[in-house]
Amino acid sequence: QLQLVESGGGLVQPGGSLRLSCAASGFTLDYYAIGWFRQAPGKEREGVSCISRRGVISNYADSAKGRFTISRDNAKNTVYLQMNSLKPEDTAVYYCAAILIGNSCTSDGLIGSKWRYWGQGTQVTVSS
Repeated sequence: QLQLVESGGGLVQPGGSLRLSCAASGFTLDYYAIGWFRQAPGKEREGVSCISRRGVISNYADSAKGRFTISRDNAKNTVYLQMNSLKPEDTAVYYCAAILIGNSCTSDGLIGSKWRYWGQGTQVTVSS
């Protein structure tokens, strides 16, 4: 059974950092692009970042550019989202997604409807 499990969320002060992990089971992650999304209370789900299956191509939402870095370790079947310079507006539940049914990370990677499988999410709270 295909599963995605996010971890690494928590409470952090503004300006702090967190590294989220997305671990896959039931399938070999390195065959697929992986995306990160987030959803804040009362807001729609937002695409954050996407990484191609070999890690050559990555895509970021404007809100994440320059602060977040997506990476993958296919040997560990895990994708990471390093988040630096966190702001209160980054507070959300963060989800990873697998099996992009769109064309590429660049064109479709930040569109939620283009992904087939989702994890349960990890809460990130940025507050002083």
